[in-house]
Amino acid sequence: MALVGLVRVSTKDQDVQRQHDALGNICIRVFEERVSGKLNVDNRPGLKAALDYLRPGDMLTVLEVDRLGRNLPEGLTVLSDLFARGVGVKVLEGIAVGEHTERSFVLDMALAIAEDRRRDIARKTRSGLHAARERGKVGGRPTVLDDDKRAIILARRERGESVREIARGVAVSVGTVHKALSEDSTAGD
Repeated sequence: MALVGLVRVSTKDQDVQRQHDALGNICIRVFEERVSGKLNVDNRPGLKAALDYLRPGDMLTVLEVDRLGRNLPEGLTVLSDLFARGVGVKVLEGIAVGEHTERSFVLDMALAIAEDRRRDIARKTRSGLHAARERGKVGGRPTVLDDDKRAIILARRERGESVREIARGVAVSVGTVHKALSEDSTAGD
């Protein structure tokens, strides 16, 4: 039986060191991903790689059960698939701490609580942003698109550059370029 670790955070800016510290000393290999835990397995490269690596009798090891998924249906699907393949799950902290080789009420409940926590955080964030707006303050992510960048994007598009070329040249995301172009086309209407 081999312990194989999975480290997951939702964004590239989050720190993974605590999870690596806990898993690195006990696992023969640790896979990492920086994507939302509410995505399905096909969209989670670290989990997918870990699943390809695991063999019957191995244990997928996570710091907390919500590393498997923050969406109850996806988390349950991951667990069911693992157990059907003869792979166990080892949870190091939290409600479902221990080794598991089959679904249980404790595992299911831990995933349900993780999903509820995620929903609660999102609700509180929206509520806080709304309250700030009511006081005249703007919250949320800072805008990356100022008037100068918008003008550069539009000029480069006029010259026939692709959206990807513009994004690289202006150092913004492809989505930001699309947004600037669509705002410009709707402003001209």
